[in-house]
Amino acid sequence: MTDVPLGRLLRVELHDIWLTESADFTPWLARPENLSILGETLSIDLEKEAEEKAVGRFRADILCKDIGTENWVLIENQLERTDHNHLGQLLTYASGLQAVTIIWIARQFTEEHRSTLDWLNKITDDSFRFFGLEVELWRIGDSPAAPKFNVVSKPNDWSRSVAQAARAIDESDLSETRILQRRYWEELHNTLKEADGPVSGNRKARPQSWMTYSIGRTKFRLSAVMLRQSNQIRAELYISGNDAKAYLGQLKQLTEETEQELGFSLVWEELPDRQDSRISTYLDNADPEDENDWPRQHKWLTGRLNDLHHAFADHVKQLDLKEETED
Repeated sequence: MTDVPLGRLLRVELHDIWLTESADFTPWLARPENLSILGETLSIDLEKEAEEKAVGRFRADILCKDIGTENWVLIENQLERTDHNHLGQLLTYASGLQAVTIIWIARQFTEEHRSTLDWLNKITDDSFRFFGLEVELWRIGDSPAAPKFNVVSKPNDWSRSVAQAARAIDESDLSETRILQRRYWEELHNTLKEADGPVSGNRKARPQSWMTYSIGRTKFRLSAVMLRQSNQIRAELYISGNDAKAYLGQLKQLTEETEQELGFSLVWEELPDRQDSRISTYLDNADPEDENDWPRQHKWLTGRLNDLHHAFADHVKQLDLKEETED
């Protein structure tokens, strides 16, 4: 047997990397690629809404949305051991938000605070979920420090419900088509990672005909879509919710400027039979089942998704419906 040299894990002090919570750790965690690491630990897709968000008389470190449920996710950070002040803030946050997941991250949890989160998960209904996580940093030799989140408290039956959801996807009769769809998105995500653009490929591929990606505001999603019957694929900015038509109207005022910046035309789809709307671009003669053509399709989708992000991200964040709601 050939001896394979192995590295040695070395623990790194948190304050060697993050001097303070507010100026260093919170901005680091709020980046999409780092929220993705946290989300993977908890099996939640997180999208940041705000940092230092006022909730009552306190300010939450990071406020997110759970993409899967559209519920609030509030993250509170500590680079030290947990304390009663932060516990009090968490309870204030829970009382101020109707349905919320609270994630308390600290260097170390005391037994009493871990037990308190367990108790809260036991006495509250499914609209409230409390997670406690300890954060660590490790490196091998001279490698960059890598974060690791360890779950010390979670909602009752959380692991079981996540496993059941996973089995519902992975063990339900996955047809050849659904297996192909999942592989299609896996290959697209590899291309997105190589492109290293604003749209991240660091997410789990699903056995379905579409994938969604964050653009920095709830009710707005970038999507890649297979249209097998028409031999097309589509990249789009999808707008959901009661105000989707009004938002589309505001963005449509930028048609000439946006299309000139992009270098291609867009399809502005109001979708009159639905509540939602979308802004799309299509690639014809693209059969998602033709694996030999996947490199071309994935290159096109990667370019279009990143182009749409560049063109719309700032506009989406600045949209305001005050005038519309006052009419």
